[in-house]
Amino acid sequence: MSSIKLILKENKANSDGLIPLYLRIIKNRKTKFISLGINLSTEQWDDKNKRVKKHPNAVRINNLIAQKVAEANNIALEMEVKNKFVSSSRIKSAINGTTSISLSDYANKHLDSLLVNNKIGTYAKVKTILSKFNNYTNNANLNFGEVDVNFLKDYQNYLKIKQGNSVNTIHSNIKFFRKLFNDAVRDEIIEPEQNPFIKFKLKTEKTTKEYLTEDELKRIEDLVINPQSVLFHHRNAYVFAAYTGGIRISDLLQLKWSNFDGVNITINTQKTNEIVSVKLPNKSLEILELYKPLNMVLNSDYYIFPFLKNDFKYTPISLFRAISSRTANINSDLKDIAKIAQINKNLSFHTSRHTWATRALRKGMRIEYVSKLMGHSSIITTQIYAKIVNTELDKAMDVFND
Repeated sequence: MSSIKLILKENKANSDGLIPLYLRIIKNRKTKFISLGINLSTEQWDDKNKRVKKHPNAVRINNLIAQKVAEANNIALEMEVKNKFVSSSRIKSAINGTTSISLSDYANKHLDSLLVNNKIGTYAKVKTILSKFNNYTNNANLNFGEVDVNFLKDYQNYLKIKQGNSVNTIHSNIKFFRKLFNDAVRDEIIEPEQNPFIKFKLKTEKTTKEYLTEDELKRIEDLVINPQSVLFHHRNAYVFAAYTGGIRISDLLQLKWSNFDGVNITINTQKTNEIVSVKLPNKSLEILELYKPLNMVLNSDYYIFPFLKNDFKYTPISLFRAISSRTANINSDLKDIAKIAQINKNLSFHTSRHTWATRALRKGMRIEYVSKLMGHSSIITTQIYAKIVNTELDKAMDVFND
């Protein structure tokens, strides 16, 4: 049960020494306060009986106080009868006549914040997640309490059967709602016990990380491609990434000559917003030489690779769309490049990242360096590449069984 009492908050005394009167709400050891707009001196307050004394309007103020306390207790009791998971924050909102935010509104608020903060890639992903969720709920404005373990199980089945989503896609979708519930607990919108993810566990399945061997990468490097073709530039970008710290395509597309000092490229990674400096090996330097303009002064503000327009002022949204479009084109061409090079693997630009990581570890680079250059937030993410290399070494040892 909640506790509602009248208190003077002496730490809030004004310049005249008058102290404001508050309703104090305690529920599950969490406290909220509501100002009653009444200021009193200590001599005018009977703390034992919770009444005003020695005040010209004592009768009127005491009647007002009694009414407020009665209303607050009635609201709190009614809320607790209807829902055992009720917080002091929600009781305060109800007493003040404001409604607690729903799950749907909270999700949309988060979506809006992504757009305001120019996190366009994440915004697009979350928008897709919410679109599927709204289709499932028929755009119902759901409260947090309506999403329990059974709801999540049913929604999980919907994503699998109706949407045809993979285990990992389902994990990614539902993980977003786990974040919302965790945030809502921190914001004191719901109580921790209301979080269904305490009991609902998300599932993932291991995926195979496609990467190229040294021989396969060399075959792509040695392909004779018309320098005037788009395929030529797409091949060069892929090889550059496979030698340059596994740079993400979103970062590579935005590389400008100002990022290159003749030895290193410095990247402010779009995904993690971390600054990473990579010393370029000879192969990467050779590729950059292909793109230095001839007989003209090098404009440091120009893009290195010819995929984005130098004379166009991109907004965050138009830049995201341009990167998405170029990424799709490059990935399509990489499948053709794999066929030409007779590589029977599902090639995408992301495999250049896997290729660099496995090559770096095979060549003896310390895993913490690999993690840093790849911009991983945790070395745990990088360890999967170490496992790949260790598996290769284990297979190599089978020669002793021949």
